[in-house]
Amino acid sequence: MLLEINNLFFSHNKENPLFQNLNLRFEENRIIALAGESGCGKSTLLNLIYGLLDWEGGEIIFNGIKLLGPKGNLVPGEPEMKFVAQNFDLMPYATVAENVGKFISNINLKQKKETVTELLEVVGLQEFAHVLPKYLSGGQQQRVAIARALSVLPKLLILDEPFSNLDFPRKIELRERLFRYVKQHGVSLIISTHELQDIMPWLDQIIILQDGRLIQNDSPEETYRHPYNSYVAKLFGEVNIFSESEAENFQLPKFSYYPKEIKITETGFEAQVLESRFAGNYYWNKLRTKEKVLVVYTDESISGSVNISFI
Repeated sequence: MLLEINNLFFSHNKENPLFQNLNLRFEENRIIALAGESGCGKSTLLNLIYGLLDWEGGEIIFNGIKLLGPKGNLVPGEPEMKFVAQNFDLMPYATVAENVGKFISNINLKQKKETVTELLEVVGLQEFAHVLPKYLSGGQQQRVAIARALSVLPKLLILDEPFSNLDFPRKIELRERLFRYVKQHGVSLIISTHELQDIMPWLDQIIILQDGRLIQNDSPEETYRHPYNSYVAKLFGEVNIFSESEAENFQLPKFSYYPKEIKITETGFEAQVLESRFAGNYYWNKLRTKEKVLVVYTDESISGSVNISFI
């Protein structure tokens, strides 16, 4: 077991405890998403794991060693871990390449240069090697910090919302190269995110927090197909939520249906089309059936009255 969190207690102030008896396990060589709405405790938990905050009770064990937190470490942080938070802490008067190579030994300069070049390719910043950080955007600075953290091949890399400052094309490029790199080099990754669908294909595990409580801890497929509650289901995007009485009325076996899980069919529940809008890969439709308004995705525009079935 790479990381264990046992009976963890933490509060920012005594009136509002955040974590009460939190227990988690993280295995080696896995990509794990930490998800939940803003304020659920994602960033705080990452700071606790890395040793930037003191906890009030319980223990955190990394690679078989009990962590001490700030009280036990003169220099914040833990060896064999790297953490890229929202502040990137780059050296302002060093180039991008020099920042990436900060932690790499100078014993073999040729190998160091090759490693820096490889990492700049991973984060898509080869052409900025000799540029100072102040001339980079926030998203580019974030990518420099990620490359620097990877340079020492830590046992555990912790990333706090790493794609939040990136535009969509860059996000697509970075996520695949980054995830392939950590898998190839045996680096375990914990990544906090509020955009689960963007990184789903590469995840091994999803941990959902709500107000400091562990809500669900499963594989991506299990979490998506069988969300514990509506809070979890909504983290994957648009979803139709049914109350207990509504589910009974429609004779449905579950409480949530994603728009793609409702199909236009020859027979089924009659529904009135309220809106049908082009949304790129699909048409976004709003339908009403049995006084329930639903969002449904279709391949073609629809209108008037249709029949729907739940799959």
